[in-house]
Amino acid sequence: MATEFKNLSSYDASQIPNLKGNKFGIVTSEWNPEITGELLKGAYETFLGHGVLHSDIVQLTVPGSFELTIGAQRLCQNPEITAVIALGCVIQGETKHFDFICNAVANGITDLNIKYDKPVIFGVLTPNTWEQAKDRAGGKHGNKGVEAAVTAIKLAINLQRLNW
Repeated sequence: MATEFKNLSSYDASQIPNLKGNKFGIVTSEWNPEITGELLKGAYETFLGHGVLHSDIVQLTVPGSFELTIGAQRLCQNPEITAVIALGCVIQGETKHFDFICNAVANGITDLNIKYDKPVIFGVLTPNTWEQAKDRAGGKHGNKGVEAAVTAIKLAINLQRLNW
């Protein structure tokens, strides 16, 4: 759990091998673009920093977080893509809309992992406030886009090692 004292995006980059030759997909919600743009930037730069070529990063935008699942599914259908990240931001409001969207996206992402047998990473912020979202999109708690990319990388590497 993030606290005011910890940046959760810190990781040991020396433990990540060069990923040249791997393709990654990133689907990003257009809703709350100030936040999702920073998440995308963090994920994209993390991939590039570990040897993934610009041409091997497939980006797709969708209108909102609810649509992340269909966007991620389309990217998963490409057999050349190693892993997919779904990036979005749903801020708690006064209605149950927040709960319905977050549950639907989480369940959809889980289903895609199983259906396609490839990593599909839940990079959706679910903060209570705009300030909390900013803190997790390059602010004092780091950038969840970076964390999603590192998760995709580590899981992809571990699954490739199984080679079943």
